[in-house]
Order: sequence, then C-alpha cells, then structure tokens
Amino acid sequence: MEPSLEIRRLLDVMPASARMLTKITNKPEQPKVIDTSFPLPWNQERPIYINFDLWFRLSKSQRDLLLLQRVSWLTGVQWFKPNIYQGIVLLGLLGGLVESTQSDVVGVAIGVGLSAIAGFRLWRNHQSPEMELNADAAAIRIAGRRGYSEAEAASSLLSAIEAVAKIEGRTGLNFSELIRCQNLRAIAGLSPVGIPENYTK
Repeated sequence: MEPSLEIRRLLDVMPASARMLTKITNKPEQPKVIDTSFPLPWNQERPIYINFDLWFRLSKSQRDLLLLQRVSWLTGVQWFKPNIYQGIVLLGLLGGLVESTQSDVVGVAIGVGLSAIAGFRLWRNHQSPEMELNADAAAIRIAGRRGYSEAEAASSLLSAIEAVAKIEGRTGLNFSELIRCQNLRAIAGLSPVGIPENYTK
C-alpha cells in the first residue's frame, strides 16, 4: 500500500480537531513504527512520524488504534490549561522580568529557576503512565465513533502495543506499556484484574 493513501485514510480516522493540530509524516529511516515528539508550547504543529515499512506489518485495526492513541496523547498535552504548574511558570517568568528591569541578578535567577523547575515538573506529568492511560481511554472512545466496540478497540490497541515491541526488536515492554496492557486486558474482558482505581487519580 502507498504511504500517501494510508495517510489519507488515517486522516479520516482522526477526529476533526486533531487534523488541524497534527501532521503525519513518512520517516522510513526511523527504527520506531510510530513516533511523536513532546509538543512544546511554541510549536503550532504536532508531527507524527511513521515508518510505513514497519507500519504495514500491523493489521488495520491495530494501526487505527495506535494512531488514535498517539493523537489523543498529543492533543492531551495542554500547556495553557490553567493549573498550579502553569501558574508557577508564569509567575516565575514575570518575577524574573520585573527583577531584570531592576538589575537584580539574584531575583532574575530565582524567577527563571522557579519557572524551569515548574516547567520540568509539567513535562514529567505529561510523560507519566497516567497520561498514556488517559490517551488509551480517549482512543477507545474515538474508535467507538468509528465503528469499533469498546472491547474490540481495547483488544486491538493491546495487540498493537505488543506487536510494535516485536517489530522494533525490543526484548520486552517498558513499565508504562505493561501498566497499559493490564488496563487494556481488563477493558477488553481478557482479564478480571485491572489497575487500581487510585493509580489514575
């Protein structure tokens, strides 16, 4: 199958809001099946890189759910949604700006340092298994609007995660993937044991 045809098909699978934010790019040299960079606040476009030589080793349902999960993760990163860390970043930058007008080097250093710490904490929150679990749940919801049942979508995403690890030549799944797989098995009805409810809170 031609990558351009698959890209058009995947754009139809995506929610309309994500089409405006994300861009699918063919990247045959990358060792990963699908890859995304952490979206920084000044980047207007959020690219999704796919190695189509590896991508086509997955089934259609696996590809759909894998893409929806990555899109959900990318659109879930919201730098300007008000919370404590965004507030600290903003206050630190404003404080640093005020102190710089008064030529207070120590004040500038404290303001910028505070912003950097809060920004790093914000970045870490978006790299957590909780964000991946939220993206999985969002992908399953979107797939429901594309004709998949909840169990079918969860099962397809589960098998996609496991298949990608094999295609990429990895010896096993990482911690975040193991947590996600256990959660997806429970959603798909393949296991009575999910993850603790307070894990995602």
